Amino acid sequence: MPDAIVVCDSLVRIYQTGSIEVQALQGLDLLVEAGEMIAVVGASGSGKSTLLSLLAGIDAPTAGRARVADWDLLDMSARDRVRYRRHTVGYVRQQTAQNLVPYLTAAQVVDLPMTLARVPRKERATRVNTLLEAVGVAHCADRRPGQMSGGEQMRVAIAVSLANRPRVLLADEPTGELDTETSAQVFGVLRDVNRDLGVTIVVVTHDPDVSGQVERTVAIRDGRTSSEVLRRTSTGANGDDEVVHEEYAVMDRAGRVQVPKDYIEALNLTRRVRLALEDDHVSLRPDEETRGKSA
Repeated sequence: MPDAIVVCDSLVRIYQTGSIEVQALQGLDLLVEAGEMIAVVGASGSGKSTLLSLLAGIDAPTAGRARVADWDLLDMSARDRVRYRRHTVGYVRQQTAQNLVPYLTAAQVVDLPMTLARVPRKERATRVNTLLEAVGVAHCADRRPGQMSGGEQMRVAIAVSLANRPRVLLADEPTGELDTETSAQVFGVLRDVNRDLGVTIVVVTHDPDVSGQVERTVAIRDGRTSSEVLRRTSTGANGDDEVVHEEYAVMDRAGRVQVPKDYIEALNLTRRVRLALEDDHVSLRPDEETRGKSA
């Protein structure tokens, strides 16, 4: 994918807690094209939030390869990380309290990243107004977080993340604390940002209603990319537009493929399976001997 702005190749992140070693990512592969908007899904502990922390420059990979735009995430100094987080990526956290400052108004908190980046005052004022209007909360310019609803706070958080014109926006469960209607509104803002500003967006979510609104959903299981769902709009037999989705397993360089959990359960697949090379596909079937013993 020559236009990939995010590249993860056999990405590993290992945490050491006392004598216990935790492998949060175990060789994850991911490509995201410039201008794309994708959702990353997975069970709790699958590694999706760890992935986002690495891409945001908050944490550092243990091994493998990770690149965002022109930055090598395994070869950055502390100063590089500040520049990277200030100009290349925007980050929205699930907890709105971590995105905003209690004593600053919406206009002031959107202005803050630009002040730190030494953007001229006049340019800052214009961009603050533009961003608040773009995310639909211009009326909150003089309000502090306590005077805003949860949806308004999240919209302001998105504006903050866009202040310094990042190339990639990372959102960790941005609708996790919102009701269904407000979640749809906030996700609509993210789609508008992606379409109108051309910002590449990676959203981590557990909400199937959210993940179903993007053209590509990447599933992570046990620290590896397991499958992708691609969606496209086609014209049905009755002439109406309909959304078609297809699920693909992701193969790594070693030829490993994770079979979806529901497939495993449906066919009662166990430790060993039978493979056969057909003319145009590979078939995978239960090993009757192994299944018989397990029964």
